[in-house]
Amino acid sequence: MYHIESAGITDVGMKRKNNEDSLFLNDEKQFYVVADGMGGHQAGEVASNLVVKTLWDYIKRFNLDDDDVEELADHDESLSREANRLLSGIHLANKSVFQTSQESEEYRGMGSTVSSVYFTDSTLIAANVGDSPIFLIHDDKIELLSVPHTVLAEQRAMDPENAKELGNEFKHMLTRAMGVTESVQADVSELQCFKGDILVIGSDGLTEKITQEEIHEIVVKENPAKACRKLVDLSNQRMGGDNVTVVVLKIKSAKPSQGGFFKFLSKIFS
Repeated sequence: MYHIESAGITDVGMKRKNNEDSLFLNDEKQFYVVADGMGGHQAGEVASNLVVKTLWDYIKRFNLDDDDVEELADHDESLSREANRLLSGIHLANKSVFQTSQESEEYRGMGSTVSSVYFTDSTLIAANVGDSPIFLIHDDKIELLSVPHTVLAEQRAMDPENAKELGNEFKHMLTRAMGVTESVQADVSELQCFKGDILVIGSDGLTEKITQEEIHEIVVKENPAKACRKLVDLSNQRMGGDNVTVVVLKIKSAKPSQGGFFKFLSKIFS
């Protein structure tokens, strides 16, 4: 098991009246979530809270040392047990938000992103739906682990030249979200993690006014709690228009990896 120093903070930002972001940290289970809700009349707040609560309620049922546990029917043999549990939890959370939105006119059309990091004995699992980013700092380099599900990001992947013609409004236009439809497709990656690595999970408000390079500089220099505070303060100083949520995880110790090098173990769609 890894030794992780963690901290998280969520802030309404400078222009919103309410905070539709939710976050969850549990060092015992080494499970961390950020959800960014959307929908009028505080429905976004309801959606993000439902995502976090449903996901955690499912994950906490399992003891990592117990092989005799109930698994959902959509178990994928190509994934680790923990990756399957994370994806199953995301599917359950999606159904919870969707059903709630169908039962109440007040919540009709609400949805949320979700980005989660879950540690096994020797790997980390990162999964996401939507555009809340997950960054990994390894060997003093920052990279995006999550897959942004937006019109602009997907157009850039398919046709970079024509993507330049799209307006800024497509940057935050989601192509996938929790609770919008009865089922959802999450992206998941499982990889080795090492002492000194840093994970940053945020809502998209984090990157609205702050660059990846600035995130890298702050989280490397500061402890997680101070890094979270500095990132939120910087966003607010620059008058970011969205809620801002950030979770910082520093790997203080880790088991030696086989082969001694960084590599992806799997990157799949589910």
